[in-house]
Amino acid sequence: MSLRAIFFDIDDTLYSSTEFAGQAREKAVESMIARGLCAEKEDVLAELQQVVIEFGSNDSRHFDRLLNRLPQSAVGKVNPALLVMAGVISYHETKWKKLTIRPEAHGLLEDLSSTDLRLGIISAGLAGKQMEKVLRLGLDRFLDPQLLFITDQVGMAKTNPAFYAHAAEVAGFSTEEAMHVGDHPLKDVDSAKRAGMITVLHHGSGKYADLSGGLEPDYKINALNELREILNTKFGISL
Repeated sequence: MSLRAIFFDIDDTLYSSTEFAGQAREKAVESMIARGLCAEKEDVLAELQQVVIEFGSNDSRHFDRLLNRLPQSAVGKVNPALLVMAGVISYHETKWKKLTIRPEAHGLLEDLSSTDLRLGIISAGLAGKQMEKVLRLGLDRFLDPQLLFITDQVGMAKTNPAFYAHAAEVAGFSTEEAMHVGDHPLKDVDSAKRAGMITVLHHGSGKYADLSGGLEPDYKINALNELREILNTKFGISL
């Protein structure tokens, strides 16, 4: 079987976004409480999690919405804008400190970049946020800059098989010659497989670990290093 390109999801595939987001939100809430928010940390974190679920991770007003949902007594006489900014600053400071690629991902991408394979990204989210992750995680050193596909920029969701077909077309290959590696059974496996791509489910510890898709992935891995054996035994690519 011929393989000419590998596309990776970013979140909870190349880095642990669920773990990182949890740490960053906890630091944000601690900072808000230190500035006068009168509430138990666990209660605030639980409400913040509900805000994220309801409005999505890309919403820019998580902390504003959080304060609106807490009892007025929690804010007291503190200017709510001060509390919001305290949370925002702490969240971003944590992001710069903690945002790192999985150790095994770095070695794998480094070895893959020395082959003839073209490496790309297929990711859901806002273009600015996802490109920032590409740069801050150092992924741009290994990826083909032409093969970075973000739903917000392309105008198609990962639930649309045409998104994956578009990526393969830009790469200049058939979908059958491309592999996609991701953690979401519905978006990363079902859609990619319907487009004709070879699919690898990264079954890690992210928020979709217990989710089941409609189609069986071609391969399942629990860690990115397991991809090495698949590439070697199934596609003759030795790393």
